[in-house]
Amino acid sequence: MSKLTRRTVTRGFAICAATGLSASRARAAEFTYKLANNLPVSHPLNIRLGEAAAAIKTETNGAFELQVFPSSQLGSDTDTLGQIRNGSVDFFTLSGLILSTLVPTAAINGVGFAFDGYDTVWKAMDGAFGEFIREEIAKSRQIIAMEKIWDNGFRQTTTATRPILKPADFEGMKLRVPPAPLWTSMFKAFGAAPVTINFNETYSALQTRVVDGEENPLAVIDTAKLHEVQKYCSTTNHMWDGFWLLANRRNWEALPEAMRAIVARRLNAAAMDERADVLALNTSLRETLAAKGMRFNDVEPAAFRDKLRTAGFYAEWRQKFGDAAWDKLEAAVGKLS
Repeated sequence: MSKLTRRTVTRGFAICAATGLSASRARAAEFTYKLANNLPVSHPLNIRLGEAAAAIKTETNGAFELQVFPSSQLGSDTDTLGQIRNGSVDFFTLSGLILSTLVPTAAINGVGFAFDGYDTVWKAMDGAFGEFIREEIAKSRQIIAMEKIWDNGFRQTTTATRPILKPADFEGMKLRVPPAPLWTSMFKAFGAAPVTINFNETYSALQTRVVDGEENPLAVIDTAKLHEVQKYCSTTNHMWDGFWLLANRRNWEALPEAMRAIVARRLNAAAMDERADVLALNTSLRETLAAKGMRFNDVEPAAFRDKLRTAGFYAEWRQKFGDAAWDKLEAAVGKLS
């Protein structure tokens, strides 16, 4: 068996999926693969990945061990994207908006104010629209995406200085955004001053007032304890974001076909469980975060959508994504531009 398929992890902390195995037994696995992500260990994604890893190990009779590295332990998003491309990391859960630095079309689900709710999201992402994006990812030749995208939730805006009530409230605000052009473009259209910062550096940037605010789903805001450094949370629902579970193509194809089927089935099932977890979590987190001191307010999305339209945001991104991709988006969510 090649070194590729017998690799073992020798650094970092891994969630070994509650297997309780000793290090000596863990090394007995025929295939030991690494999965990296940028979320805290307590996030539903990592909990469900741990369960999936345990189930895979059981179902393969110990032949496949999936070691999960949360909290950007193997590097920042941009670093780990490079690692999964070269095969030093086997799996990586990554937002399509950040993946767009490699696969531009992967960002299209993040178009501002495109989705009106979860029914629309899952109909699109589990249907022809999601299939189109996965095909675009596969064209990179280095990576592929599992069938089911994981939920990162609708994104909300938190600030330390003032709430966001209307589009004009963004003007001049220094706002942390991930390293993806779609975010920068959207918030510039609102008149904000977006600053690109990797997620693992966001808390300190807010704490030291390098930036005034940020935007993330409530589950991330809570698990990352951003309420400690932010005062307001405006439920803008400005983007829906998900995590594609990416695999290095070469390492994936090195697995026997029957083993690939087990791994894919368990990971896709875990994604479905995680979606339900995030939905349940989001219904309770507003009250939880308010009890921790965050001040909440709702916004009227139509005003923000109109601002993006008049600022030329939708027309700009239709041109960048191309008519074919944009038409598939609008077929799933309705007319935008």
